[in-house]
Amino acid sequence: MNYLAHPIQLTVLKNHFHLGASLIKRRLILQLPHFTVMVIPPPVRAQRITNYLKPYLLKMHFSNKFVSAQVIHTPTATVASSASSQEKALREAWISAQQSTRDVAAAAKIGKLLGERLLQKDIPAVSVVYKKEQRYHGKVKAVIDSLREAGVKLL
Repeated sequence: MNYLAHPIQLTVLKNHFHLGASLIKRRLILQLPHFTVMVIPPPVRAQRITNYLKPYLLKMHFSNKFVSAQVIHTPTATVASSASSQEKALREAWISAQQSTRDVAAAAKIGKLLGERLLQKDIPAVSVVYKKEQRYHGKVKAVIDSLREAGVKLL
């Protein structure tokens, strides 16, 4: 048994026992010289259901200078593939050809490049996630249409 050398005031809060300045969470057993307080652990919750989630999500970002798109694998929350006009090889090629890195044509090229990379990694279908201000128009439409043309199915 663990005995404390000096008396400590024990107050019961909602989910914790308060001993002076330290909190003892409710999964522990607190043993004092004259009594033992046992706390019932919280109920075991069912595991989160992830079967209904779409496994790959397409997210697009458009800044004043660049266009980027990435596909995220939702169960692991990792980036499966991405393409951006910030990539050094693309940016240098477009600047030498005097092409913009931010217009609708650049967005279409990024979508095509991302589609090719997805098919190389055997990802045949993705789901599109729109931000609050995004609509199927302009650069968003260019990325999505070029993904379709590359052979990626959109869910």
